[in-house]
Amino acid sequence: MPPRPHVRCCTLLVLALALGGLRVQPAVAQTLEQVRAAGVLRVCIWPDYFGIGARNPRSGELQGLDIDLSQALGTDLGAKVEHVETDFGRFADDLLRRRCDVAMMGVGVTPERRARIVFTRPYLRSDVYAVVSRHDARLQGWADLDRAGRVIAVQRGTYMEPLMRERLREARLLVVDRPGEREKAVESGRADAFITDYPYSRRMLASVDWARVLAPPAPVKLTDYAYAVAPGDARWLARVDAFVQAIRQDGRLAAAAQRHGLSAIVVKE
Repeated sequence: MPPRPHVRCCTLLVLALALGGLRVQPAVAQTLEQVRAAGVLRVCIWPDYFGIGARNPRSGELQGLDIDLSQALGTDLGAKVEHVETDFGRFADDLLRRRCDVAMMGVGVTPERRARIVFTRPYLRSDVYAVVSRHDARLQGWADLDRAGRVIAVQRGTYMEPLMRERLREARLLVVDRPGEREKAVESGRADAFITDYPYSRRMLASVDWARVLAPPAPVKLTDYAYAVAPGDARWLARVDAFVQAIRQDGRLAAAAQRHGLSAIVVKE
C-alpha cells in the first residue's frame, strides 16, 4: 500500500528540515511524571564543594546546603533522592543525556551554560575571591594578582575560567583538571593564587592553616547560582523553579544557608 499523502508530506518536511541544517525538536519530556512514577529524583552534585555538597572525609556522608535542599525537593515530590556525582566540566552533558533530572550543586549562571541548559530563578549570588598563601608577603590585595610573573590557577569548567581569561592582562592563567590541584599548586608555589567563590573560600579558611583569602575591593563579577535542568521540558523547569520560590519564602533556604555558613550569599529579593 502506498504511503498516505499526509504521512509522505510530513516525512518530506522532516527530511527537508534536516537537510537544511535545522534541528527537529524532540518530543516534550515528562520528567515530573517520570520522577513521581519511579519514586526517584536523580540529582547531579559535585561532592567536593564545601558548604554546597561535599563528602565528609570521616563518615562518608554528603553534607551541604544543596544536599539538604535536594532532600527537601525529593520530599515535596514524594521521591527518594539519588545523588549522581559529576563535576563542572561535564554536568551539562549529564543533564542532556538524562543521567540526572536536575543539577543542584551551586551552578553559576553564565551565557555559555544558558546556551545548552536552562535555569531556575537564583538562590545564591557570589563574587570571586583569591586564595593565596599566608606566607606570601607579595600578595597583600587584589591589585597584586595581575602582575607580570604571577600565576593564577582556576578549575576547568568553572565560571572562573572564562572570567579570568578575560580579566588577566599580565599574569599567566593555569587551568587545572583534578580536584585539589589548584590548592596544591598554591601551597607548593607552582601558582601564586587560585580564584574561587565564597563557599569554597570558606572551606579553605576552615580546613588549612596556610591559606589567606583576598576579597576584591569592589565586585568583580557577581554571579547568580541556580538549579539547572535540560531544555525541552517546560513543566519540569516550572516545578523546580516553584520549589526555589517556595524555599526562599518559607525559610528553608535561609535555614539551610545558616547551617552551612552561607547566609551572606543568599538571594533575598
